[in-house]
Amino acid sequence: MENIIYAIPAFGIVALLYTAVKSAWVTKQDAGSEKMSTIARYIAEGAMAFLKAEYKVLAYFAVIACLFLGYLGTVGENSHPLIVVAFLIGAIFSALAGFIGMRIATKANVRTAQAAKTSLSKALDVSFGGGSVMGMGVAGLAVLGLGSLFIIFKAIFVGDTYNAEDMEIALEVLTGFSLGAESIALFARVGGGIYTKAADVGADLVGKVEAGIPEDDPRNPATIADNVGDNVGDVAGMGADLFGSYVATILATMVLGREITAQDNFGGISPILLPMVIAGMGIIFSMIGTLFVRVKEGGDVQAALNLGNWSSVVLTAIASYFLVNWMLPETLSLRGFDFTRMGVFWAIIIGLIVGTLMSIITEYYTAMGRRPVNSIVRQSSTGHATTVIGGLAVGMESTVMPIIVLAAGIIFSYEVAGLYGVAIAAAGMMATTAMQLAIDAFGPIADNAGGIAEMSELPKEVRERTDILDAVGNTTAATGKGFAIASAALTSLALFAAFMGTANITVIDISNARVLAGLFVGGMIPFIFSALAISAVGRAAMAMVEEVRRQFREIPGIMEGTGKPEYDKCVAISTRAAIREMMLPGAIALIVPIIVGYTMGPEVLGGVLAGVTVSGVLMAMFQSNAGGAWDNAKKSFEKGVMINGKMEYKGSDAHKASVTGDTVGDPFKDTSGPSMNILIKLMSIVSLVIAPHIAVTDTAGTTQAPTAPVNTIKVEQVSVQPTALTATTEVVTVQAAH
Repeated sequence: MENIIYAIPAFGIVALLYTAVKSAWVTKQDAGSEKMSTIARYIAEGAMAFLKAEYKVLAYFAVIACLFLGYLGTVGENSHPLIVVAFLIGAIFSALAGFIGMRIATKANVRTAQAAKTSLSKALDVSFGGGSVMGMGVAGLAVLGLGSLFIIFKAIFVGDTYNAEDMEIALEVLTGFSLGAESIALFARVGGGIYTKAADVGADLVGKVEAGIPEDDPRNPATIADNVGDNVGDVAGMGADLFGSYVATILATMVLGREITAQDNFGGISPILLPMVIAGMGIIFSMIGTLFVRVKEGGDVQAALNLGNWSSVVLTAIASYFLVNWMLPETLSLRGFDFTRMGVFWAIIIGLIVGTLMSIITEYYTAMGRRPVNSIVRQSSTGHATTVIGGLAVGMESTVMPIIVLAAGIIFSYEVAGLYGVAIAAAGMMATTAMQLAIDAFGPIADNAGGIAEMSELPKEVRERTDILDAVGNTTAATGKGFAIASAALTSLALFAAFMGTANITVIDISNARVLAGLFVGGMIPFIFSALAISAVGRAAMAMVEEVRRQFREIPGIMEGTGKPEYDKCVAISTRAAIREMMLPGAIALIVPIIVGYTMGPEVLGGVLAGVTVSGVLMAMFQSNAGGAWDNAKKSFEKGVMINGKMEYKGSDAHKASVTGDTVGDPFKDTSGPSMNILIKLMSIVSLVIAPHIAVTDTAGTTQAPTAPVNTIKVEQVSVQPTALTATTEVVTVQAAH
């Protein structure tokens, strides 16, 4: 039965084969007129130029990171230089995941616009087909990479006879794969987010607000950069993001699985193998789920996507029952907590339920026609300020139910299977990542299709169909972010538990002044991270606004449609700003754990991780949901809304106020908000990597956490023995910590 290990990378290969076949199908679709193809080529060239510039900078970062990891690999009991190889493969696969998404998105956008000439159904087939290429590609690369490296490292460090200490080294080295994936993901998400929102904000403020021209109007010099941004931020950045989340979730469960004491038929490693097998099965069920995404003309696109998603979730739940009963022994134990294999199954179900509820709640707070978005629409009638106030209130309110669901999920999954239950719940939630990402990625493709339709001056009904897809895409993007945030919270808790075990600390004592200080510092980090990301968007947007104003002012005939805008200059502004501004926020996540860990010790670092996790999850939910609600409030005006007995449409004062709200929300939902989940996971992974090196060794040679300096106080303890009527004096040594 141990041969099941070789089936894991096979699941990844199947997913990549699906990716190749589906990509070929999308490419064969009609790309439309010469004008449409020319616009699509501008977008593709701009997107690839950004990726080339970004990956060049990240290559320098990878070299520096490899030197540091190479040093760590030469010291410590559980270290090995092979962690450098794992890091590089993780970084390359993460970058490749973003590249795959970018390539297919820049092909599917124009083909979706052309398909929308025929029907809504055909447009959905093409846009969702492009999204499914990205989803399966990301999941396939993750499972192939993790499965293959685990086979190799197990053979090198463990061999045929299982040994817990040797497996610890193998998994410590494998952690490098996750570190590489999350590092690239953070820079890709932040850089892509800065790019897309600088272009979007600049295009909106000058084009829609000042000049009064429609969104994606070809007269707007920033419109190509705006459409490029949809790809570099919402496709490439998102692909790298969920690749990192997927890998980190599986790895955290594997690390905790190593500590489980159990007898099984898989050489004692079934708790380690289980999360990888669940991920592989999830890929197959996601493929099946894509078959249910169909819609008729005038049908409900959101319902079709939900049917595909729920189908894959239900199939995963059913398969997990048989998988757990086949792989795991009847009873298991982790750190003194005894549980059964059925407890593990129920933890998986809890994870699937939590993921589903998070998506439903997020959809409620960000979808058009629901109370939260309608409340922003109504407040837009009284001006720009009340629109902003309404969106902030919706974002804050939207944290309540998700946190309650998340807290309940943590408690129940722990009760049924301990810390392993929390980790496997996250793995269960992420099992259908391929399907989730397919649904998420179709939105930017539909958005681009609408832009191409507008710039190509296609018939009105084409833009109406792409707008239907785009509006649903805004909601699915928000629900996808909610899903990713929930998984990040559970994964970070599992990584936190793994960190404490590796650093050999059993408790984080907040009555310790240093630990309490670390808790506050950790809580602050998401705020400064968000400030840096949002201000970067603001600075880049200012440069974009000035450039668009200059072109409107200096290029003759631009507003009449006879002058050609200089699109390339706006693309260059966003590219330079994104590359320059992404470095400092990314450095915070990597450097803070190292500084705190090596100077203050693992317990204080644990306090920092606790603070950044709680604060980061709340900030991510607030920003992502507020931004999504503002966006759909603006889109509500496109069909017309009733406010105080009067119909309001695009171009009205209320609509202009909603545009301001959407502009404020842009960096919230597409730059800082979605970066939070990577921030908290990356800091946990960095802490896990350095954990063996910041622990100290006592005189017996065992690893223990550093403690505060102590003074020895001698106290005379008098014991009275009544039978002999004598007293004896005993000297007791008490250690008093500073």
